[in-house]
Amino acid sequence: MAGRRRKNPDHPSVTGPDALPGNEGLLPADFELADLYGAHGSDTEEDLDDLSVMVPPVRLLPEAELAAAALAVPLIERAVRLARWSAPTRPVDELGDLLDEDREAAARFLDLAPAEGEVAEEAVLEAMRVWSLASDLELVLVAHDEAGNRAAGPSSELAPVEAGDPESVLELWLAAADLIAELAVEIEPLDAEPDAGEEADDARAEELLAQYEEVQEEAAELLDEALQVLYEATAFAEPGQETVPLGVLAALLVVPDGEEPDEEMLGDITDVMVALDPMLADLAEIGLLEYQPIDPELFDEEEAGSEQAPQDTERALDEAEAARFGLVKLTPLGQYGIRQWLLDEGYEAPLIGELATGDAVALLQGIAEAGNVLPEQEIRVWLADREPLAAARELLDAARGEDRTAPLRRMLAQLALTELGEAAEPAAREVLDDAELGGGARAWLVSRGAADVPAPSRTMVLWTTVDTFAAQLLDSEGDAEVLRELISGMPVTDNPASFFGELWRVEHPYTAQVLESVGELHLDRQVAKEARKAAFKARSRQ
Repeated sequence: MAGRRRKNPDHPSVTGPDALPGNEGLLPADFELADLYGAHGSDTEEDLDDLSVMVPPVRLLPEAELAAAALAVPLIERAVRLARWSAPTRPVDELGDLLDEDREAAARFLDLAPAEGEVAEEAVLEAMRVWSLASDLELVLVAHDEAGNRAAGPSSELAPVEAGDPESVLELWLAAADLIAELAVEIEPLDAEPDAGEEADDARAEELLAQYEEVQEEAAELLDEALQVLYEATAFAEPGQETVPLGVLAALLVVPDGEEPDEEMLGDITDVMVALDPMLADLAEIGLLEYQPIDPELFDEEEAGSEQAPQDTERALDEAEAARFGLVKLTPLGQYGIRQWLLDEGYEAPLIGELATGDAVALLQGIAEAGNVLPEQEIRVWLADREPLAAARELLDAARGEDRTAPLRRMLAQLALTELGEAAEPAAREVLDDAELGGGARAWLVSRGAADVPAPSRTMVLWTTVDTFAAQLLDSEGDAEVLRELISGMPVTDNPASFFGELWRVEHPYTAQVLESVGELHLDRQVAKEARKAAFKARSRQ
């Protein structure tokens, strides 16, 4: 799977110690997700893009609702009905297909043709496609009738599906989605010779076979990447904003992050749009996504020299005209299906709320240790059924400690207070004199405009400064660009020697690490020098 980097729009922020009042801090979900969908390492040497697997968490509909949606997909609904229609059995040929006399009857039964009169060939072909799907899904099984002739009838798999059993229905739908996805990438090579297998020599036949397999593999990889990007876009989209223009989807697959497309890339974007168009249309049939295909008239306009060609991304388009270039939206069923595929391939694909099932310690510790999590979402789920003041007290208590993740837990607890709002103020005031929590509690109260907040001691200010930056540095996971941005906001005075002379004496597990990071990455050479000297002193004391 392709490694990708995307900005996480879930941007929680809290007040830091130098914010007494108000400096913003960042949390785990604020930074770019590194190497989205890269593969976990194996016994072989890992590619740098594959060192970290981060699939964004999603919120799925209840299984009963997903199952109802699956049964409402026309292709599934017809396959289930046709399987029941075959009872007790229907004669079939050696391939398991319906005989001629039943094919038109099947088309009429599925309302693909009128009850009387001629049945169009297209209706028969569609009925046979539905029968083939029902057979592939084992809703019908081939056996022999009482006379010993080949016949097919409903299997034992049909009844629980008809009854709407969620597990059975979703298992059936996933199997159907697998089949449709496999068929969607069966693309003929451009120079394929239909009769080459019979008339060409063995070498040419092998060449064409290799070419065919290469084209299928490339199509499968393209579709896989497109579905991954849609999964991510849906996870991060605001409600009602999940639809993605096909051109945007193609650009995300073609243009490297942070770059503007050049002329060659614009051509590649068009090629990707054209390649994805029929594949996405196939997946829409199984309910995995909603898709408005490219308007075929666009290509006629392009040939006629119109400026409305698909690669024309500069001209402003109104909404209706833009839709002519294709629109795609992952459905709730699609989210469910892609997540199952990811899980089957061994990826971690979390659900929102998975970390919110225990107490406050489990919540904060789980978020602090997880790389692919939306803190605000997990906290909201955890808070949903709790009394606000009691929850605030539990969270603050869970934030205490000197272990590796304690600074992150304190930052997350402060974020949770923000979610609770005014109801959390009594709990925050109760810890104003707490050596570990007092600085953050004061900053949070001041940021809310609270009155009568006593000024912290200098010792508390310095300790909370180290603690907050420790959380931020831990959270950035070694990203030098993010670290440099964070460090540039450190409240260094005009006399850095005096400031760091105080800071290195702070009794905090991360004092030396914070100072070393400042010394390595601060752009002011004098500040960096004093930070390195202070870090040496802090290390020596340890």
